[in-house]
Amino acid sequence: MIEMTEACATYLETVAARDERDLVGIRVMVRGGGCSGLSYDIDFETAARDTDHVFGDHPKIFCDPKSYKFLEGMVIDVTSGMIGTGFVFRNPNADKTCGCGSSFSV
Repeated sequence: MIEMTEACATYLETVAARDERDLVGIRVMVRGGGCSGLSYDIDFETAARDTDHVFGDHPKIFCDPKSYKFLEGMVIDVTSGMIGTGFVFRNPNADKTCGCGSSFSV
């Protein structure tokens, strides 16, 4: 399972409204790259693909099977600070993360 906090869901609703989008869900992926080897990628999504894992109700979280191997058990949160607002990934599969929190290794 992949989960998101209420704060993250509220933030996504705010961003979707600002951009005049209907918020159905987000796609969470893993890509090669970043300073720790793998990086997180999030984008708005309107529907599941045939092989997706789907979690939550509103907004939904869509994840492809390959990425899910690295993200199972993760909680997505959001934080605000002096440098802006950003996502926080609490990934129990990550052995090491970079200082900015956007990449990891297993």
